[in-house]
Amino acid sequence: MSDADRRGEGEQSASEIFGAAISGAARRAGVDASDGSRAHTVVWSAIGGWRGILESVLPSLAFVVLFTLRPEPLLLSLGVSVGLAAVFTIVRLLQKSPPSAAIGGLVAAGAAAGLALWTGRAQDNFVPGLITNAAYGTVLLVTALVGWSLIGVAAGFLMGEGTAWRQDRRKRRAFLWLGVAWSALFFARLAVQLPLYLTEQVTALGTLKLVMGLPLFAPMVAVTWLVVRALYPPDKPAASTETSPHP
Repeated sequence: MSDADRRGEGEQSASEIFGAAISGAARRAGVDASDGSRAHTVVWSAIGGWRGILESVLPSLAFVVLFTLRPEPLLLSLGVSVGLAAVFTIVRLLQKSPPSAAIGGLVAAGAAAGLALWTGRAQDNFVPGLITNAAYGTVLLVTALVGWSLIGVAAGFLMGEGTAWRQDRRKRRAFLWLGVAWSALFFARLAVQLPLYLTEQVTALGTLKLVMGLPLFAPMVAVTWLVVRALYPPDKPAASTETSPHP
């Protein structure tokens, strides 16, 4: 076997692992483009409904409000933010519902708060988010430009096609632009929020983080779903060839 073949198998294996993981996570979240759901249903499932909205918004909102009203001590606003994330996680565990989203939020809130307390600078509470936006934007852009759009990989496995979409020029082009669009979303967040971080405008930074969070994420999910449904239209039932006998 040639080195090129071995590299191809390794690349394929990595894409299969990633695609299977993403498609499984999407189905567990109730997002499945093959089931004929409407766009608003898919978006609502993707953000986790009202619980997902509260888990995403309340910790950051509490930090912004408390810090604006009472900047000192910093531990107060950070503690309430992390405490809310912990409450959401405990509630999920008690209700035996999938805790991954809440646990992820708790870990992120805890890490951000720890960094801010360590440096003594409130704006450092947003450093993990800035790093995440830069990383996601870069990975999505690079993979899209090299022809292995992560959006395409995830959609391909979600629709049961694997990586066969790469042989379809129309799908490759669509997933390229979807990858670029998602990358632009993360870079736009970074472009707006990084100057506020550097100039220590904590309240404005926290507010814009909320504004550029779910309000931008939800429309992107809807657009992505609509494109995927257009690329993978549901099978239409075959028309019956039987004729009813005349009386």
